[in-house]
Amino acid sequence: MNEGEIRKRSVLIAGHRTSVSVENAFWHALLAIAKARGVSVNQLITGIDRERGGNLSSAIRLFVLAETMKASDRATE
Repeated sequence: MNEGEIRKRSVLIAGHRTSVSVENAFWHALLAIAKARGVSVNQLITGIDRERGGNLSSAIRLFVLAETMKASDRATE
């Protein structure tokens, strides 16, 4: 599977279905974050959706980037 490939995925947010298009690498990172937090990916995306200012797919990428940067900062402390 190409990590840079963009795939459209169906998600459930607050009871309604929508789709997001993100690269496989971001999707896999999102799944790992959800697992580490003990929540479903739909629950995690619902939280991202509540906080976003623009496009949901972009908000997911920015969320994953921010979480990755936090983890990197913790690792170098």
